[in-house]
Amino acid sequence: MHMNERTLTRSPEAILATNKVIRNTYTLLSMTLLFSALMAGVAMQFNLPHPGMLITLVGYFGLLFLTNYTRNSAWGLVSVFALTGFMGLTLGPIISAYLHTFSNGNQLVMMSLGGTGAIFLGLSGYALTTRKDFSFIGGFLMIGVLVAFLAGIASVFLNLPGLSLAVSAMFILLMGGMILYQTSELIHGGETNYIMATVTLYVSIYNLFLSLLHLLSAFAGER
Repeated sequence: MHMNERTLTRSPEAILATNKVIRNTYTLLSMTLLFSALMAGVAMQFNLPHPGMLITLVGYFGLLFLTNYTRNSAWGLVSVFALTGFMGLTLGPIISAYLHTFSNGNQLVMMSLGGTGAIFLGLSGYALTTRKDFSFIGGFLMIGVLVAFLAGIASVFLNLPGLSLAVSAMFILLMGGMILYQTSELIHGGETNYIMATVTLYVSIYNLFLSLLHLLSAFAGER
């Protein structure tokens, strides 16, 4: 499909509805990011241990399924805050570990936050202003995320630091692509549910931040 074909064939009502979905998505995304940061702060303040990979994955996919199931009701909002709050709780102990392991841990975390913000705003801004249709990268992203996810699990169990770094680099590229894809879907009416759009963008930002933190600490971390 031509890059603006999906937009050109839509009615003014559909475009108004789209603008409302975009507005709701970015409002909810801001709120979930703040809530997630608050929960990460709580986890750090009380020195909560990391729940481990199994509980993290079960919690994430369970809450993701619940959010998807309730996405068209008010319970969808409850679910999305439960999901992002849980992810914030898992993030706190990870940040604490970086702060304790590296003498320049504070700088690494702030650089990762800044980098994540710059990448997200840059890519979202590009998709929103050019209005290009990035729907064609959807299939590639799905395969890429699956491969990177499996490679990430393998790097943990096989204790391969090199593979772990490669996975982080892959995730930065894939999450960048995901931000372009999801923003494009919002603009062109491919995604009409702001709760699910928020989840996709939130997860992209979360993975982007962790991947940047991992790479920066590997190359610029001072133990």
